[in-house]
Amino acid sequence: MEECLTYLLIGMGLVFSIVAYDYQEIGVLVMLFILFHACMGLVFPSLAQLRSMYVPNEVRGGMISLSLVPAHAISLFLLLQGGYYKRFWNSTIITFAALGLFSAACCMHILKKWGKQLHQNRRNFQLHLGYNKEKGMPALKQQF
Repeated sequence: MEECLTYLLIGMGLVFSIVAYDYQEIGVLVMLFILFHACMGLVFPSLAQLRSMYVPNEVRGGMISLSLVPAHAISLFLLLQGGYYKRFWNSTIITFAALGLFSAACCMHILKKWGKQLHQNRRNFQLHLGYNKEKGMPALKQQF
């Protein structure tokens, strides 16, 4: 699941990179538009499944709301600039969006690698303690 999401984010970043380069052929732009929305159609359910797997129900609503704060802050900043189209080129905005997608894919990769290391370290620690699988707790040895 996480690996597929990483590849989807990289693909979306590549699509935005091509668009930011200011590609003008309409056929290619339509194909990129369809490809981007196909990726979005796969990303949203994947993110929802990951949220349900890793985030408890008690904090899920607050976490979703807080995760939207940076996006709303950027939108507010651009609106307060008064005509961002005069100050920022569209290619600049799309380039930042592509960089954001690439950084999200990088973060997903790093978190996945850390998770594997954590899982391996936990397993080695449990083997060191003599973890009892039937009872689900460590079999502590008395040292008398």
